[in-house]
Amino acid sequence: MGMSSHEELRSIALSEFARAGYGSTSLQQIAELAGLSKSSVLYHFSSKEALLDAAISPAVERMDAIVAGLEGRSLSQETRSSFVVEFVDFLLEHRSEVHMFINQARALEDVPVVERANGVVIRMATYFRTALDTAEHRLRFGIALGGAAYVLATQEDLGEALAPLDETRAALVTILNELLNRADGSIPEPVLTDQESI
Repeated sequence: MGMSSHEELRSIALSEFARAGYGSTSLQQIAELAGLSKSSVLYHFSSKEALLDAAISPAVERMDAIVAGLEGRSLSQETRSSFVVEFVDFLLEHRSEVHMFINQARALEDVPVVERANGVVIRMATYFRTALDTAEHRLRFGIALGGAAYVLATQEDLGEALAPLDETRAALVTILNELLNRADGSIPEPVLTDQESI
C-alpha cells in the first residue's frame, strides 16, 4: 500500500460508509477492499465504530474550528465572506463526510462522533439564529448553507459530474455570497418586467 494501512483503512471505510451506508458496511468488506484480513483491520481499529470515528473526526474537527472562528464575532460582511470561503472549502474537502451527515444522521445519532458533529451544527445554527434578526434572514442562511451541502453531497448519487474543482469553488462562493448578502438587505429586490410578472 502506498499509504499506511491505518490511513488506507480510514479512506476505504469513509468511502464505503458514504456509498453503502454505515449499517450496510462490514469490517470484512473494508478488509477485503484493503487487501487485508479482518484481524488486521481490528489491529488498527478496535471496532467498526472506532473506524467510523477515525473516518469522520477530521471533518468534525475542521467544522468545529470554522464555527469557533464565528463565535464571539458579529456577522459583518467581512466575517460572512470569510465564513463562506471556509465553508465552501470544507464542503469540497469533506464531501463524503457531509454525504453521511445528510443521509445517515438519524440512523447514527447515538454514535459519539455523530453526536459531536450534530453539536457543531447546533452551535452554528445558534450563532446564525442569534446574529440574524428575522426569520427570513435565518431561513436564507439555512437554505443557502444546507442547499450547498446537499447539492455537493448528492451530486454523484444523481449521476452528475462535477465541474472542475476551481470552477465549482468559485461558483459556490459567488452564489452563497449573493444569497447571504440578501440577509442584510444589501442587494435590492430584483425588478420584474411585465413579461416576467405574467
